[in-house]
Amino acid sequence: MTSESRKNMLHGILLIALLSCAAFSIAGIGFIKKLSFSPLITGIVIGMIYANTLRSSLPETWTPGIKFCTKQILRAGIILYGFRLTFQSVMEIGAAAIVADIIVVTVTIFLGILTGKLLGMDKETSLLTATGSAVCGAAAVLGAESVLKPQPYKTAVAVSTVVIFGTIAMFLYPVLYNTGITGLDATAMGVYTGSTLHEVAHVVGAGNAMGAEISDTAIIVKMIRVILLAPVLLVMALVSEKRQRLSHGAGGKRKITVPWFAFWFIVVIGFNSFELLPAKVVDGINGFDTFLLTMAMTALGAETDFAKFRQAGAKPFILAAILFVWLLGGGWLISKYLVPLL
Repeated sequence: MTSESRKNMLHGILLIALLSCAAFSIAGIGFIKKLSFSPLITGIVIGMIYANTLRSSLPETWTPGIKFCTKQILRAGIILYGFRLTFQSVMEIGAAAIVADIIVVTVTIFLGILTGKLLGMDKETSLLTATGSAVCGAAAVLGAESVLKPQPYKTAVAVSTVVIFGTIAMFLYPVLYNTGITGLDATAMGVYTGSTLHEVAHVVGAGNAMGAEISDTAIIVKMIRVILLAPVLLVMALVSEKRQRLSHGAGGKRKITVPWFAFWFIVVIGFNSFELLPAKVVDGINGFDTFLLTMAMTALGAETDFAKFRQAGAKPFILAAILFVWLLGGGWLISKYLVPLL
């Protein structure tokens, strides 16, 4: 890479960093904060607005810098996400929550793939939407994006479904609990919330509206789902490689795309479990990580043309709605009847 190329790439990266700073500022505004719209979600919205207004004036030489944010910076952000977790917190919540999370994640992904086929959707959009609903919202969509390498608009569509239905659930769950409709005690409600809501921010928002006991349980259960991102991405990479190899014929050689960042994600969790770093340092890393993920989301938005949403049609949102109904009903059945048995 020449000196001029590096300079142009830096321009693109700095542009995304500037838009990400704006995302942090907007996410801190009162009513936006009450909606629990994280900087990640705000960032992709800003990026999409930019892409459909001022992007035409952007020098094409800056594009590699934007793409750098959607790839390398994204993977670095997912790796550092491991500093939010420890294996001790996972073990404290018990086997019941782990089993509930595994069932929810597995069924949601397979249901998403099957429903996507029935709706006639492309495999990438179906899998991105299902992964976002199953694991940890936008961060999971970003992780799957690194493995599948779809067109940017497909990632943006999947993230949009997470925002819409995750936000609905965040307001709905406290109402269902406080009115007694769920019939769950605090522990079961915490498992229900953490195992079925889309984003970490959604879990925090809903949990805080139902009390500290539910919130603490819900967050830990949600973090267990986050850990499941690593094996999900590995299986996704293996299946993707096999399909590519078959499509190129038995004699074709394809190099498997191993999501090494997913393994490093687990390594970071293990390191963080030893609690070697002061809490303030870990908080600083988490803040920096949020900024990296916001840059990745903003860059994805900057690569998304609204016309592509019309191309995607209503099917991704129908799929997300079906998955939402499963999470709402199936998650309740698991928390009500299975969890007490474990």
